[in-house]
Order: sequence, then C-alpha cells, then structure tokens
Amino acid sequence: MRRLFSAAACALALGAPAFGQDALRTEIATDYESHLEGLYRHFHANPELSFVEHETAARLAEELREAGFEVTEGVGRTGIVAVLENGEGPTVMLRGDMDGLPMEERTGLDFASEVVMEDRNGNSFPAMHACAHDTHVTALIGAGRWMAENREAWSGTLVLIGQPAEEIGLGAYEMLNDGLYERFGGAPDAVVSFHTWGYMPAGEIRYVPEYAMANVDTVDVYVRGVGAHGASPHLGKDPVVLGSQIVMNLQTLVSRELSPFETGVVTVGAFNAGTKHNIISDEAHLQITVRSYTDEVREQLLTGIERIARGQAEAAGLPEALMPEIEIEEVYTPAVYNDPALSARAGEVLRDRFGEAVQIGQPVTGGEDFARYGRTDEDVPIFMFWVGATPDDVWAEAQETGEAPPSNHSPFFYPDAEAAITTAGEGMIAIALDLFDEGVPAGETE
Repeated sequence: MRRLFSAAACALALGAPAFGQDALRTEIATDYESHLEGLYRHFHANPELSFVEHETAARLAEELREAGFEVTEGVGRTGIVAVLENGEGPTVMLRGDMDGLPMEERTGLDFASEVVMEDRNGNSFPAMHACAHDTHVTALIGAGRWMAENREAWSGTLVLIGQPAEEIGLGAYEMLNDGLYERFGGAPDAVVSFHTWGYMPAGEIRYVPEYAMANVDTVDVYVRGVGAHGASPHLGKDPVVLGSQIVMNLQTLVSRELSPFETGVVTVGAFNAGTKHNIISDEAHLQITVRSYTDEVREQLLTGIERIARGQAEAAGLPEALMPEIEIEEVYTPAVYNDPALSARAGEVLRDRFGEAVQIGQPVTGGEDFARYGRTDEDVPIFMFWVGATPDDVWAEAQETGEAPPSNHSPFFYPDAEAAITTAGEGMIAIALDLFDEGVPAGETE
C-alpha cells in the first residue's frame, strides 16, 4: 500500500477559472487547426525507428521549450523529459512514445512516409508510423501547450516524456535506468498515457482497470540432435521430430496446467531446421512468444517450457551434452497494471467529458512497455487509456462487410488523426487537471 499525494493540490488559487467541456474542446480544436495538424503531418511523413528518433525528439523538445517547459534531451538514449513547475502540488507525468515501425507505408496519403533509414544496428529499412505514435507525440505537445498557457488552472509539477523504442520494448527501461525518476524531482505521483487504437471507431475511449495488457516474454529453444542421411534415420536423432514433440506438448501448458481462471498464451511463431530434403540436421530452432498477466503465471509458463523441452529430449534418449538450450530474453515487457483507484478517478473524469463514448474494455494480451513506469521500487500508480481512430466511413464499411479495418501495424493503417489527437489531448488534460485539483487517490499498486 502506498499513500499518495492527496491534499496539497487544494492550494489552487481561489477563483481560478473553471474550464468547461465546451471551452476546453474548442481551444483544443482551434490549436489542432492552427498548429497541431501540421505537426502531425510532419511526424507522419518523417517516422524514425527505435533509438534513432533524433529528429522527432528534437522537434518535440523545440515545441515544449517554446511552450515554457525546461527540457532535457538524450534521456535513455533518445528520450526527452520536459518539466513545468507551477507551485505546490502533486507531480503528474504524461508519456508519449515516438518511434515508428520498419515497414513500407501503403496508405496512399499525400503525406505518406517515403522514408528509408538505418535502424540502430545499421540495417536499412523503410519506416512508417503504423502504430500511430505520431498521434501520441502530437497530442502530448497539444496537452503541454494548453497546460502551459493555462497555469492559473492548476498547481503542481507537470512532467512530459517523449519515450523512444516502445516498439522493441526497451524505451521505458532505458529511460528509467538513466535516472528518469531520480534526476527529475523524484518519482511522480502518477503517470498517464494513451494509445491510439484502430480496432475502435474514432471518438470512442476505452480503459481497463487493473491488468490491461500482458507480460511479453521472448523464448528461443535450440533443439539438439544427431545428424544423419534421410534414408537412415535410425542412425541419428532427428531434431525435427523432437522439436515437433516439444511444440505439441507445449500446448498442454495452458490447456492442462494453467488454471482456467488465469490467462496465458504460448505461441511457437517459428520452427526452423534443416537444409535439404534428404538430410537429417543436428539442430532445430523454436521461436516462442509467451503472454501472461501475473508474475506467478509468467514463471509457471517459462519454467514449463524448460521442463517440457528437457523432458522430451530425455525421452528421446539424448545425452546431457545434447539437452536443448533455452534462452529467455532478459529484458521483457511487463504487464500493464492500471492502478484501481487511479483508474476509477480517471474513468470518472473521462465519462464526465465524453459520456457514453467511454467504456470499460477487456484486457488484451498485447504488450506495452508503459508498464515499467509502475514497476519501480516507488510503486508509482499508472493509467493508460485507448482512443479509437478508425475513420467513420472505414468503420461503417467494415461493419457492412464483416472484415476488420486496417489497424495498428498494418501498412494500410491511417487514423482519423484529428479525432484521435483532440480526444486524447482533451482526455489527458482533463485527467491532469483533476489530479492537480483533487490530488492523486491513495490506492494499492500491483
């Protein structure tokens, strides 16, 4: 249990203006038309890959400096931190991620990306904002501009972070390891973020209290065998057969070992072995993704993979020297756990502003490294919500045909940028104002 800031924000000046729904919405819409739309188009046309978001970070830093923030660049390699101190009160952090994906855009937009660039390893790829991080950065700027221009409406410290490398699950890890909390006034009282989502119509908002997204683990299993001629399998130990047995037995981890009240996914996404029709190879390689919510289930699934792989090898008569080698990626993506008390407050704020457009959704087994901001020793409460982005006409056509619309990570995905950016911006501002005004609710983090 962590007691959080609750009272100091009542130091808001008496008589500070109240910003109603219509006024705030109008101001955000005006800023979109005059400034943010051009920014969005710039970011969309100029995506950058994970940990090479140099120009994106520089533009974000420039925009926030002009708004009045004190900005530090190069946090966690290419991340930026912008701080706006405004009297006594809680510290609220808003996060936006910046990186694009290594894929060729096929939307046909007149501002579509034509970028081809080197990734952090020096390999050349086309780049596209296929996960709408361009809307995230733009909405973050919009929220920061409004908060800076309306300081009489709140009291406390606002911290905005432009996070790199969400797509490879390392950006939050690097920023925290680079002293994000220690270097910028200590751990915040709350961290809030959003994600533009193509599986929802534009203008809708969803959030999930408690577990919202999954732990994501990457596992490689190197199955050993004894090579032989394909005509003489009895003279070898076939790693393809052994690997197949491992794959089939892995299916029982969820179906027969995991409680039906828990969630887990074990997917073998790649199985590679051999070079020719008539050669029994001496190795097979399984690439596995593992999804879970709780740390206990995560450990159960990971140890189960090792047990099954080794058990099948022993059953095949392999010696100790040829036991499978299991590699579990050390830096994994932890589950997003939306603090229950913060979720209740933020959800109420969103419903007050957007009414029936706000719904409580279901957890998903995708991953988001936003989780790491709540996984430090300080137990900072975090909250993420989702903003629908599919244009009305595209959504209507999808409902008629029964085919899913192009969504995140599709080369054809293009969001209703105005709806996504203005809705998300208004939502983040409203939540921040409430936390500054009422204080962050005390709650129990995961």
